[in-house]
Amino acid sequence: MTSIITRRDALALGVSAAALAATGVSAQTASKIKAADVPAPKRDIEKGASLRMLRPVRFVQADEDVFRANAAKFTKETGVEVKVDFVGWEDINQQTAVTSNSGAGPDIIIGFSDAPHIYIDKLIELTDVADYLGKKYGGWLNLAKAYGKKAKSDAWIGLPFGATAGPLIYRKSILKSVGFDKAPEDLPGFLDLCKKLQKAGKPAGFALGNAVGDGNGFADWMMWSHNAALLDEEGNVTINSKETIAALNYVKELYPTFIAGTPSWNDVSNNRAYSSQEIGLTANGVSLYFSLKNDPATAAIAEDSEHQLLPKFLAPASPMSGLTLNAMVFKHSQYPNAAKAFLQFMLEQEQYEPWLNANSGYWSQSLAAYADAAVWSSDPKVAIFKDTMNSKYYAGYKGPISTATGAVRADYVTVQMFASVATGAATPEAAAAEAEQRCKRYFRRQGRG
Repeated sequence: MTSIITRRDALALGVSAAALAATGVSAQTASKIKAADVPAPKRDIEKGASLRMLRPVRFVQADEDVFRANAAKFTKETGVEVKVDFVGWEDINQQTAVTSNSGAGPDIIIGFSDAPHIYIDKLIELTDVADYLGKKYGGWLNLAKAYGKKAKSDAWIGLPFGATAGPLIYRKSILKSVGFDKAPEDLPGFLDLCKKLQKAGKPAGFALGNAVGDGNGFADWMMWSHNAALLDEEGNVTINSKETIAALNYVKELYPTFIAGTPSWNDVSNNRAYSSQEIGLTANGVSLYFSLKNDPATAAIAEDSEHQLLPKFLAPASPMSGLTLNAMVFKHSQYPNAAKAFLQFMLEQEQYEPWLNANSGYWSQSLAAYADAAVWSSDPKVAIFKDTMNSKYYAGYKGPISTATGAVRADYVTVQMFASVATGAATPEAAAAEAEQRCKRYFRRQGRG
């Protein structure tokens, strides 16, 4: 899916009107965003500059519509042609690796979460842009700082645009029919709920396949809710722990209550199962609710649906993180100033606020000031996503994010650990030991035993 935006195209688009129409927020809605008076970095855009950008495909159509409109607006104001390619979630990591290894291709890639830490040696610093935006818009939130900054440094290697959370979504009527008003916060209670949903013919379903968002999200939840972690604070591999074994044993009990086929699920599988009323409980971003709500044929399902933070189980708080859109600029770009200018432009209020509102809560803000955007008061069922990037849980938790932690995630080590136990292919002890060895191989390559 490609959008090539030239200066002439931008003038013809009617950008402002298109953006407002896509947001679903009234043009009369006064902005509540508070921006400080901060001088922007001075940089000269290279003569004859043009940019190519790669980013994940949208789940909410307005995401793409407003993103394109904003890119066209940049072209109109600067004369810099921008080509935007939208690619599948499962493809973004592979295409980023190809770009990094070949030293050619897109100038900018918006990858996921810790992607800049994997390719850190191939990227230019974005500290000047990040410092400016942080000072102007109330500071960067927890996940933005974790994923944007080089570990144990104030140097920014990524510019996070936002994050999508995967809280529980369930049919209220179905839960009530089996004796629950909401999902229990304790391990036995949640297992009991899932058993009763299965018996009622409306089972739960959570991805155990190599799904960037949903697979990693489920594995993270199970680990963190048992107080297990990939690393300790010093960066030592701690995945093979009694806490991880407990999480694996729990999933071994939980998995038989799921709808069949979850080990092969990708990031759209649970959307389809929930929309077709095959399941009564899953975890997903707001895109599922959004699509149900805006289709007359499924609006009643949306009305009967409710979101809930992932149950904390043994953790001190809900261990719900957010899959983060994280922009990086490659050293091979001939136009680094144009690339920086483009990213800065896209995160400024005039462009970012309409984009955030257009996403209907699917992507939550990375900068604190945007918490006052109109989207968060537009629908009570969306408000739960507002604080996604305040989470203290991140890919690689509890240690420093690095090339190795990114590689572990990209290789689906934790997802496959849980899937092997769920399907009976390995015991919890064997799966944890194998995951530990896989992790340590990546850390040895990085120079840490």
